Amino acid sequence: MTDQNHTLPFIKLHKQSMLSIVTYVVIAIALFTLAWQWLNTRHRFNDIEKSLSLKLEQYQLINQESLTLAKQAEERSTQANARTILLEQKLAESRDQQEALQTLYTQLAESRESTAVAEVEQLLTIANQQLQLSSNVKSALLALQAAQKRLEPLDLPRAVQLRETLALEIENLREVPQLDIVNLSAQLTQLSELCAKLPLISERQPTLNANSAAQKPTTEAMSTLEKLIQPFWKDIKNLVTVERINNPEPPLLASDQAFYLRENIRLRLLTARIALLQHDEATYKADLNLVKNWLNEYFDTKHPDTIKAFNLLKKLSSNKISMELPQLTDSFAAVNRYKLLLEKTN
Repeated sequence: MTDQNHTLPFIKLHKQSMLSIVTYVVIAIALFTLAWQWLNTRHRFNDIEKSLSLKLEQYQLINQESLTLAKQAEERSTQANARTILLEQKLAESRDQQEALQTLYTQLAESRESTAVAEVEQLLTIANQQLQLSSNVKSALLALQAAQKRLEPLDLPRAVQLRETLALEIENLREVPQLDIVNLSAQLTQLSELCAKLPLISERQPTLNANSAAQKPTTEAMSTLEKLIQPFWKDIKNLVTVERINNPEPPLLASDQAFYLRENIRLRLLTARIALLQHDEATYKADLNLVKNWLNEYFDTKHPDTIKAFNLLKKLSSNKISMELPQLTDSFAAVNRYKLLLEKTN
């Protein structure tokens, strides 16, 4: 019994020590497990911290790059805004310049058109003066053609109408018969100069006239004897002159009257030239007939210069100088209509 009693405490003590050991072992295992978990967790935390640091650095780099890009974008945006403002200003200036150029072009076009119409009117006035004052069809044609050419740059319906009117006037002038006024005037001048030296009847030289009218023999056809006798024979023939005079009593004029006669002839030829320029055929032929009568009455009609004067008178009298010239009224009316249209447009 005693042994059993002693054995029981030992067993109890042994059980208690075993429980303590188990407990310590469990606690040690728990502590080891906790330590391992703590170490593992710490290692993970370190890894996470490192990865977070790396990512944070990357984010910072990206953020810096983003800031740099944003700054560059802001600068570019500022530059773009400045360029946009500059372009808008240039566009506004370009529009203003375009409007100014358009206004200037319109003014220049209107001014050019007005100037052209004024020049055409002036050329028409010149053409009309040439026709009415001097009956110079050629100069009038040149003036009308110049007016038509001046309207060629104006590509407008009203300008085309005016050009068509001028073309009709030009055709009408071309149909007018041409008269060589310059040549006829030169012939009248030649006749006036010729009449100034014609001999009067009282100054006539029949032998000289006969010798001038006769054909002179050539000295080669005469023999030596004839050459010696011819001067003596001429002197003998000049001693007595027999001449037939149609008017038995030719008028004899004094020197002052002869002067006035030649001046009257010169004045009549001058009035004939004026009548020629005015196409006054009645006055023109009346003056020439009067000059012809005076030549027949007072001058030596057998003199070669007088014969030449009669031929000139006949040639001048045969010309028909009267002509009906156009008045250019249609062209002036067209120009006036054109000017009225320009005034309404302005």
